[in-house]
Amino acid sequence: MSGQTKSATRARGNRRPRRTRRLDNEGIIPVLARAVREIEAEAQRGRVSPSARTRFQVVALLVREERNRVKADAETTETQRAEQLKRLDGVATILAKTAARDTSLLALLAEDAEVSDAARTLRRKMIEAAGLEVEDEPEQAAPEGDAVATVPERRVIPQSVIARQLAHPFQVPDFAGAAMRLEPKTHRLANWELIGPLLRSFELANGAPACLEMPDPRDRRTRDGLEMMRHQAQLVASVKEGHRTFLLADEPGLGKTAQALLAAQAADAFPLLVVVPNVVKTNWAREAVRWVPRHKATVIHGDGHDIDGFADIVIVNYEVLDRHVGWLGDLGFKGMVVDEAHFIKNRKSQRSQHVLGLADRIRERTVRPLMMALTGTPLINDIEDFTSIWQFLGWIDEKRPLSELMARLEETGLTPEDKAFYPSARRAVVDMGIVRRRKVDVAADIPARRIADIPVELDDEAGRSIRAAERELARRLVERYDRVMAARDEDKRVPGIDEELVRRVAEWERDETDDNASGENVFSMIRRIGTAKAPLAADYAAQLARSVGKVVVFAKHVDVMDACEELFAQRGIGYSSIRGNQTPKAREAAIDSFVNDPEVEIVVCSLTAAGVGLNLQVASNVVLAELSWTDAEQTQAIDRVHRIGQEEPVTAWRIIAAQTIDTRIAELIDSKAGLAARALDGSDEEVTASADIQVEAMVTLLTEALRKRRR
Repeated sequence: MSGQTKSATRARGNRRPRRTRRLDNEGIIPVLARAVREIEAEAQRGRVSPSARTRFQVVALLVREERNRVKADAETTETQRAEQLKRLDGVATILAKTAARDTSLLALLAEDAEVSDAARTLRRKMIEAAGLEVEDEPEQAAPEGDAVATVPERRVIPQSVIARQLAHPFQVPDFAGAAMRLEPKTHRLANWELIGPLLRSFELANGAPACLEMPDPRDRRTRDGLEMMRHQAQLVASVKEGHRTFLLADEPGLGKTAQALLAAQAADAFPLLVVVPNVVKTNWAREAVRWVPRHKATVIHGDGHDIDGFADIVIVNYEVLDRHVGWLGDLGFKGMVVDEAHFIKNRKSQRSQHVLGLADRIRERTVRPLMMALTGTPLINDIEDFTSIWQFLGWIDEKRPLSELMARLEETGLTPEDKAFYPSARRAVVDMGIVRRRKVDVAADIPARRIADIPVELDDEAGRSIRAAERELARRLVERYDRVMAARDEDKRVPGIDEELVRRVAEWERDETDDNASGENVFSMIRRIGTAKAPLAADYAAQLARSVGKVVVFAKHVDVMDACEELFAQRGIGYSSIRGNQTPKAREAAIDSFVNDPEVEIVVCSLTAAGVGLNLQVASNVVLAELSWTDAEQTQAIDRVHRIGQEEPVTAWRIIAAQTIDTRIAELIDSKAGLAARALDGSDEEVTASADIQVEAMVTLLTEALRKRRR
């Protein structure tokens, strides 16, 4: 028997009722038609719920399967085949119209879209409802590039880590809370499938807040004298009272990084492992110095040859986690923080497997470690994605709630058959440690307008080239300084560094740059830095858009704007653009689409063309992809959002290239802003002097180079 004949025979055997079907209301197509009209009706009423999204994906999968089956069925006449394909096209048309209303549904139609356990269960039920036998699903391969590797991975162990292991060869497990691992005394819910009902409980929330009740803080001062905002101090107080697992879902701008570090200090959860996106790992190290200065932080770059193996806080980005997962699991961490935790939503991905594996190994050594998942993504969207986060926190495994959550569910005295089970189950999950605050909820605690710096590492070839160019510019300035000093008489030479001459050399360089733009200078370096930062700035803006909605991105140069927009296009993020070469009509259309179209999440603006005369207060988050040369220009950009009528505190996220002149320029802008403010308040200081940031930047370069030479 040929392979084709065998395949046809097997299909007929598994779906025998199709042979005798004569009525239009039999088989799978009527089931699909009813389901798709329910989805369409929900889409017409507004936002599509997670359960409807699951139905949408399952209907699309079954339409695809049925179309292939109909085309391959040799027993079907041409007339019957045409009729069935026509009906399937009708279902597909409704799917397309629904996806046009909610374009996020399009991702569920992709060939490599993840099919959840809930979707597989629903598929089985729909096939059974059609009176068909259910075939076992074939084993699906994990998506390419994100799959769990079957080949040996390249693992490294930095020498400083080996030194730490040799210094502490015996790491005693903590048995102090062993009783916490015991199963609940009753097993009333033991035979119930509970993960689905738990997810369902969040769908039925009807706007109820998802936030753990936390104690009022007695003291808002940190151990080192810094003052926390009230909402930050509440979480730290909860840790002091013994809480150890948190899904911290505060909106961006509310200090989740500081809360996580201070929670680790309150729980004495050191050494602490922090897993973060690449764009924010430098910021984590800086925040650690600020909030927990008694605990040294080290950042893993590449193979980690330069890390401090004895540090209390180890920061690693997702992209290099696979190289270090071996020794990280053996270091004896007492706590773990996962930043932008929605990155691990796909439990089958390699990075998710590594994160979940590390979490399990930490729990094997320490009974009640501090485990924190940080994400600004609202909990009501795609709640199924959060099952992997619940697993990381130790609330569930792949199939059921674990002991602590199960005990809370048992205490309700209810089962999923009871309507009252759902609000009680949701409360039980929230009380495990879900914390969600919005900026508008804590507006009294935070400034109405603030600037938050996000330092990023340029550790690629572009970064190395930029640092080499800075060294070359510094060398040229030193050479000119030395020529002038050598030409002076001995009695006119100033001991040490002649600060007046340093400034004159910087001014000469600036004037020559204005006259002749050829060669490497401070302007060309800043442009190169902006281009190198562009993908990181765009990535951060994309994360913000996913978390809080509309975001405004400002840049000085066209190539930086182009790079940002290219990344948004690749990720399917809707954006508009405001540039200097636009006609008034095109400019108005771009503004209108950002303000009024919910699918346009980001507007990319030119600092010079869009810095004045615009009202973009539909957003409350601004990303400054490049630095301006004056505080006034920067303020004008932020004020496109921070305007009369803005109901939320505004945060401007300034992307700064660490270990480059970018850092010094940001400091100069801030210092000159303070000078200008004092002058406007009646000081005798000269305001106009604050504008010459270019000269000040070169003064800094030359002074630092001269100091290094003197050492």
